[in-house]
Amino acid sequence: MGNYKDSKMEILADKGNGNYAYIDNILEAQKVLVNEFGGTLFTIAKDVKLQIEFNPAKVQAYRLIGYENRMLKSEDFNNDKKDAGELGSGHTVTALYEIIPVGVESEFYKIDELKYQTTKVSPEAKKTEELMTVKFRYKDPNGDVSKLIVHPLLDQNLSLDKTSDNFRWSAAVAGFGMILRESEFVRNFSLEETVSLAQGAKGQDKNGYRIEFINMVKSQVLIARK
Repeated sequence: MGNYKDSKMEILADKGNGNYAYIDNILEAQKVLVNEFGGTLFTIAKDVKLQIEFNPAKVQAYRLIGYENRMLKSEDFNNDKKDAGELGSGHTVTALYEIIPVGVESEFYKIDELKYQTTKVSPEAKKTEELMTVKFRYKDPNGDVSKLIVHPLLDQNLSLDKTSDNFRWSAAVAGFGMILRESEFVRNFSLEETVSLAQGAKGQDKNGYRIEFINMVKSQVLIARK
């Protein structure tokens, strides 16, 4: 205690293709050492990579939220010699992108036109309802050659309240993180709205993890008011 270095633990876990956890109470011990322990011990896929191509006819700009130290160069996606992350049994990985649709003006995306080249959108991109294409590459635990899965995602134009609990929950967690980091991209999104969004996406919450997060954000609301 008193010398907790999250950044150092993250580096060690990254270098060893492992996981790390901070256990400060019996519930956290139950979560890490019992509920999630199998995912740490049993790898089902290694060198997992994710590559997204947005349809320029629908998306004019985007940014990945988080994963700053996990970014790969575009050419590394097909390079099987490039080390990437491991995926354990029962694990899920969520990558959130914030996008600016075509036709929407934003203070975060103001660029001058190119002088020496032009960017053209293919006619096929304009005709399709695809919002983006997801490419997923991985190796079997004992394999050396990667496998590729390609999946296009259609633009269903759903409102936030029509999305899944897991999506809204992820958005609430990401929003809270951006508020704590005082991100320049947070606009008109408060801690109170974070609580409201998270409460509406709590779902069954069998292990009580989500209510624990909600209570933590509520505590932050009280601290911010002082």
